[in-house]
Amino acid sequence: MNFKTFLAFAAVSAIALTGSAWAESVKIGFNAPLTGFAAADGKSALTGAELAVEQANAEGGINGKTIELVVYDDGAKPDQAVPAAKKLIGQDGVKIGISGSYSGSTRAAAQVFQDASVPYISAYAIHPDITRSGKYVFRTSFMGEVQGRAGAKLAGEMLGAKKVVLITLQNDFGKSLAAGFKSKAADFGVSVVNEYQYSIKDRQFGPIVSKVRADNPDAIYASGYFFTAGPLVKQLRARGVKAPIIGQEGYDSDKFIDIAGPAAEGVIITTSLDRDSKKPETMNFIKSFEAKAGFGADMVAASAHTAVKVAVAAMRKAGTDDPAAIRDAIAATRNLAVSTGSISFNGLGEVTKAVQNQVVKGGKWRHHSVIDDPALLAPPSE
Repeated sequence: MNFKTFLAFAAVSAIALTGSAWAESVKIGFNAPLTGFAAADGKSALTGAELAVEQANAEGGINGKTIELVVYDDGAKPDQAVPAAKKLIGQDGVKIGISGSYSGSTRAAAQVFQDASVPYISAYAIHPDITRSGKYVFRTSFMGEVQGRAGAKLAGEMLGAKKVVLITLQNDFGKSLAAGFKSKAADFGVSVVNEYQYSIKDRQFGPIVSKVRADNPDAIYASGYFFTAGPLVKQLRARGVKAPIIGQEGYDSDKFIDIAGPAAEGVIITTSLDRDSKKPETMNFIKSFEAKAGFGADMVAASAHTAVKVAVAAMRKAGTDDPAAIRDAIAATRNLAVSTGSISFNGLGEVTKAVQNQVVKGGKWRHHSVIDDPALLAPPSE
C-alpha cells in the first residue's frame, strides 16, 4: 500500500467511525404551505426560516460550511407533504427536516422522516400525534392541548369568567385546543355552557353569533386562524356581543387585526411571541424579521426561526451529518435561548416553555401577561 492509498483508506475509515464528513453545503429541508388557503402563514414561516439561515451563515455556518435551505410547497395538504418529504430525503439528501406547516401535512411528513431515521422538527403544528411518530420527531411549539389548558387558566383565573362558550374550528388545531380547555376548565371555576363548531371554509357566522348572544357568556374561547377568526370576531362585535374573546396562536398575525378592524381591540390570545419582550433574542428577531419581510413578525415566523436555530445548534454540536448523531444532539438540547423562549426537550420530543398572552391594544399586538406554570403546561412524555 503506497502512502496516497493509505491516506485515502484512513479517511474512509474515519468517516465510517465518526459519521460522514460535511458536503460543500449543509442542507436543511423545509416544507411549508406556499400556495393555497395557508399561503400567508407559509410565507411568514419561510421568511423566518430564511432569516435564521442567513444569521447562521453570517456566524460561519456549520463547521465552516454554508447552510442551504431546501424548500418545498406542501399546500398544507398531507398528499403534497408526503412526496415533498420523500424528495427532501431521497433526492436532496437532507440530514434534517423542518415543518413550517399545519398539523395534517406535518403529521404525514413526520412519518416519512421517522421511517427514514432522519430528524424532523415541527415548528408550530400542534397535533399530539406528531411527536408520537417516533424518536426522530420533535416539536418546538406548544401542543394544542397544552395551549388549551393555558386558555382555561386565562379565562377563569385571570379574567374571572365563570360561564364560557367555545367556538371550535373543526380540524386538528381546533379540536386539540378545545380538548385542552375543557380538560382544565373546572379547575379554574369555568363552566362550558355551550360549544359551537364551524368549518375552515366558513366566513359567515350568523347562526353561531345569534346563539352566543342568547348564551350571554362571561367569555368566549374561539379557535381559528386569522382568516377565520377575523370575520368571526367582527361579526360577534357587530351583533353586540361584548364578552372577552380569547383566541390562540392562529390569530397571531397583523392580518387578523386588518380583517377584524376595530373589533379586534381587546382580543387576547395565547401564543409564543411577546412583541414587548426585552430579551435580546426576541428583540433581535422582531427587528431583523421586519427589516427583511417588510411586515410585522408573527408567531409562525418566530416558530420557524426557532426550529432552524435548534437544528443549526444540534448540527454544530454533533459535528457530523450523521442523522442519528444530529437526532441525539437535538434530544440533548437544554435551555437554548431563542425568539420564542428557552428550548429544552422531554423524552417525547416535546418542549416546555411559558405561554405569552398578547392583547390587541391601539391596533397592535401588545404584552398582556405570561402563564408559566410547569405542571399546567407540561406536555406528555411518552
